[in-house]
Order: sequence, then structure tokens, then C-alpha cells
Amino acid sequence: MATRSPAFDPKPALTLIDSIQADLNRLRGLVQAQRPAELDPADPNNKTADGKLTPRGEETCYRMFDSGKTRYAVHEAMSISFGAANYRFDRWQKLGGVNRPKKPLSEL
Repeated sequence: MATRSPAFDPKPALTLIDSIQADLNRLRGLVQAQRPAELDPADPNNKTADGKLTPRGEETCYRMFDSGKTRYAVHEAMSISFGAANYRFDRWQKLGGVNRPKKPLSEL
């Protein structure tokens, strides 16, 4: 004599899936909140292996000058020589200073 299995009730499984999804959404929010700011002077992508500034690093310098940072502040924040910061400041001024065309960091 064969026994019949009880009817499957999907409600507990769906409740568990909803609970797991809520936990995953909460985890996603925590991870996204920890993303670095778009303008990170210490970002390794700002320099090449030999320590020269990449186009992204140059734009980061210029944006720091846009926000009123001094050459010394840029030198400290980006760990570049004061001479390099001074050179970038002069280039920034020649490009128009605060009014220069800005490049999106996401493309650099």
C-alpha cells in the first residue's frame, strides 16, 4: 500500500526567500555605502608604476585646485613632490583654472 505525501505548501519557502532577499538588499546597501568617494587623492589609479600621474591623477589634482586646495595640500594628499604639485597648478591655471573643461573621472 503506497502512502501519499502531504501536499506541498510553498508559503514557508517563499517567506524564507523574502527574508534572504531582505538580508541581501541590506548587505548590498552596506557595501555600496563603503565605496570610496569619486575624488580620492590616494587612489592607486592616479599614478603609473613609476610614480607619474595618470590622466585620472591629473584631473584629480585639477579638481582639488578647483575646490580651493593649495599646492601643498595637493602635494600631501596625493603623495607627489611639491614641484609636481606646483607644475600641475601652473597647468591648471593655463587650462582656465576653475573654468577649465572638466573630464569625467569615470572615463579616465
